[in-house]
Amino acid sequence: MMTRRTAILGSLLSALGAGGLYWHLTRAPSAASVKSRLTATSVPKPEQPMTVFHLGHSLVNRDMPAMLAQLAPTGHQYDSQLGWGTTLQAHWGDAPINGFEAENAHPRFRPALEAVRSGDYDAIVLTEMVEIRASIRYYDSPVYLARWAEEALRARPDVRLYLYETWHQLDDPEGWLERLDLDHDRYWLSRVLGPALKRLPEVTQIFLIPAGQVLAAFVRAVEARGGVGNVRDRTDLFSRAEDGTLDVIHLNDVGNYLVALVHRAVLYQQPTLGLPHALARADGTPATAPDPEVARLMQETTDSVVDTLRLSGFAA
Repeated sequence: MMTRRTAILGSLLSALGAGGLYWHLTRAPSAASVKSRLTATSVPKPEQPMTVFHLGHSLVNRDMPAMLAQLAPTGHQYDSQLGWGTTLQAHWGDAPINGFEAENAHPRFRPALEAVRSGDYDAIVLTEMVEIRASIRYYDSPVYLARWAEEALRARPDVRLYLYETWHQLDDPEGWLERLDLDHDRYWLSRVLGPALKRLPEVTQIFLIPAGQVLAAFVRAVEARGGVGNVRDRTDLFSRAEDGTLDVIHLNDVGNYLVALVHRAVLYQQPTLGLPHALARADGTPATAPDPEVARLMQETTDSVVDTLRLSGFAA
């Protein structure tokens, strides 16, 4: 039986004979060239609440966009299409979407192609499956990222496009922080975003929501201090089963709050320091809140990382 955890790891055996030639047959742009392109242009700071479409999987989930809406200016609206470990390829319709009915049984669901073709959204946030290496090698990540961008721009030329940089499993043998450090350039920029941008007109930009980079910076800050408030170490950002077993990929409420901050900082081009930290989940129940000192450190870290990277389309 397919579960959310097995789906998010990717079904590599079924993919060995299909797709993935892009990984082998193209020369990836350098991360430096991608950064140069992203910093060459900007988009104006939004003057009104935005309407956003989230395309992805359980690292988007239902609660993170709901938290973003509570952090955003009044009037912010959103919809989504989700799955279990779903690729951009599968969302396009070229592969099955595992967990489709379960993940989209909520009032914010809208079919992805219908949504993107509607022109109703100010911004579209695109999320690729992790393991990101598998997505690139077997599921043509840059090809489908470019396809989604083309479709969105055809419907609405002024739409803002974003790639949500996520993370991998805590127990990755290469090291969790080590992977976050290395993957930013070698995969997210050089193997996903760069090749996608090469397929698009030079004026097209897909900016970055660097959640993985903010997670890494926050965890380093917390662990260097021996813990802060109700976050002792990285594991306190991740979910646990009823028996206490750690979920090594999915965030809990406190982790989702941090990722919502990153989306808020990027989409609205505004500092997050001082935003509320006691929020509700998508179903209206109170979320477990970070302690005030944790929330402040999260906000400071978010603002610093997003501002330093300069990959999110901020106006000068």
